[in-house]
Amino acid sequence: MKQTQSQLIKGLPRRIALMLLDCGLIALCYYLAVLLRFDGADAYKQPAVLQALVDYLPFALAVHVIVYWFGGLYEILWEYAGLRDLARLVLLCGLATGIIMMLSLIVRGDMVSGAVLTIGAVLSAAAMAGVRFLWRILRTYAAARGRGRAKKRRRAAPPMPLLIVGAGQAGAWAINLCKNQNGTFGEPVCIVDDDLTKKDLRVQGVPVRGTISDIPELVRKYHIVEIIIAITSLRGERLREVINLCNATHCRVRMLNDPQAVDENGKPMVPGLRELNTADFLSRDEIQLNDAQISSYLQGKVVLVTGGGGSIGSELCRQIMRYRPARLLIFDIYENCAYELETELRAKYGPNAPVLTLIGSIRDKARLDEVMQTYHPSVVFHAAAHKHVPLMETSPAEAVKNNVFGTKNLLNSAAEHGVERFVQLSTDKAVNPTNVMGCTKRICEMLIQTYARHTDMLCMAVRFGNVLGSHGSVIPLFEEQIKRGGPVTITHPDIVRYFMTIPEAAQLVLQAGGLAENGSIYVLDMGQPVRIMDLAKRIIRFYGYEPGVDMQIKVTGLRPGEKLYEELMLDTEQDKMLKTAHNKIFIAPPMEIDLPRFYTALQALQQSTEQGEEQVVEALQAIVGRYRPNRRVNEDHTVSAATGNTAIFAKAALEQAMANQAAAPQKE
Repeated sequence: MKQTQSQLIKGLPRRIALMLLDCGLIALCYYLAVLLRFDGADAYKQPAVLQALVDYLPFALAVHVIVYWFGGLYEILWEYAGLRDLARLVLLCGLATGIIMMLSLIVRGDMVSGAVLTIGAVLSAAAMAGVRFLWRILRTYAAARGRGRAKKRRRAAPPMPLLIVGAGQAGAWAINLCKNQNGTFGEPVCIVDDDLTKKDLRVQGVPVRGTISDIPELVRKYHIVEIIIAITSLRGERLREVINLCNATHCRVRMLNDPQAVDENGKPMVPGLRELNTADFLSRDEIQLNDAQISSYLQGKVVLVTGGGGSIGSELCRQIMRYRPARLLIFDIYENCAYELETELRAKYGPNAPVLTLIGSIRDKARLDEVMQTYHPSVVFHAAAHKHVPLMETSPAEAVKNNVFGTKNLLNSAAEHGVERFVQLSTDKAVNPTNVMGCTKRICEMLIQTYARHTDMLCMAVRFGNVLGSHGSVIPLFEEQIKRGGPVTITHPDIVRYFMTIPEAAQLVLQAGGLAENGSIYVLDMGQPVRIMDLAKRIIRFYGYEPGVDMQIKVTGLRPGEKLYEELMLDTEQDKMLKTAHNKIFIAPPMEIDLPRFYTALQALQQSTEQGEEQVVEALQAIVGRYRPNRRVNEDHTVSAATGNTAIFAKAALEQAMANQAAAPQKE
């Protein structure tokens, strides 16, 4: 409080000086208004007019000063003022004039004509704005001269030449940002834009020299060192094309933060430039969410996220907090990531944010019951799982204990304690699984449909593919290998995967949860599958290397449990896939489950976890008939991929993946 008062006192002389300056300008403008109204020299022959003006001025000045003071005119830093501040000045001047006219008629009578008041208001608004912006221009000019002299003294090297992509508002903002950084960001020398009507025009003094396809030629002609992509609306395939074209020039490439963007709290984002990230390579059109639908089941509710410290779980927690839950419970066995997430959320939403971290395992039914009994969650997002395919091939019993029976524990506890909605995160690896992890997830989907039919709880699963940037995903591995100097390793030249970003996946999971079709398996539209070889080459070029020339790509062979392609739906599901209200979410048809046989098989699976790895795999096959293990146990007890199982049919597998994608229903 004392510091705030001290700052206000320090700023008082400046405000008083501006107020006195305005009083002088207003008095002068009203005098000029009288001269204009009464034809200049003729006004001197009418003493009554001048005397009326002298009597009128104190009253008028008092009204102007009061309106300007409480209207915040003297709180504006005119060095950084824009059109909004100019509009405020004009509106306040008009308001003051209106008040004066009204009070003159009511209190003092018709002392000064309305014409004089109107002319005086226009002149005073122009004078006050002109003086302020003249001061701004002089300050800017003086600062520029000072920087110029400083540069000459330092004899600094000329700033690096920049090329700006985009001649719109964002491009102008980027140029202004560079100019205000005293050459730190470089000097824009040309712009490209696909709008041919802008060719040879100038933006902030920088000429538009061509279209985006002209970038390589302009880079050579103007010796460009860095390219700034300043089209904030660029998305999807077109963004990837522009990035690839820019990277091919071997210039540094950066993106402009959207100057109009705001964060989740409605505050403006920090302006500036950012480095490209790998998510830009797989950019897709922005997801349109039905916020009202999501808010209806999250706002004011207690929400539990298992695996809340993981890649997807943590992003789910961040997204959930936007919808103001009564309490968010972060449940995880690994305390470090969960603690970091809680710290992040408290820093963002305040120390009293309704966030609580609970340590525990879904394999511990008693701990789950304790959490449910204490906090009474209404919504559960189940993201806790062992997910690394090769690791689960060597430890199938642990995968079953955690993924299958941990999920069963959570479903039992949630149903017993009145949870309203249960959302299970599944994976494309659950479709025609070739690995233990995918098979356990398929069983989880079966559990979801079983509990949906036999409990009062709304149960659903959300099936999607690989997530960019998640722990252990392929892109962080590529980046680490490139930074070490290579080689970049892939398991097979024809392997393909579906990808989406972590925020995109989390948003669609929340949206699917809002659809609330009990027992549904929601399938997310993952776009086109990506060849991992092509992705590796893109990232290598992103870091300034040429694949196969100065950065090698090494094929290591399929890992145990791995297959060449992933599927989002079974072949029997394709024709029966249902649309939802959201164009990126579909519903797989329900599975036919023989409940007595299923429960008997689950008991056998649980017993197999105490017997041995091969018994676990056999028990999994007994439950999931489509499970075709791609694993072979060697004499030294290690596990490797089964040869001949997938490599022989590489081409057919790839074609099948593309056919499945083409057969997916599209929103009308």
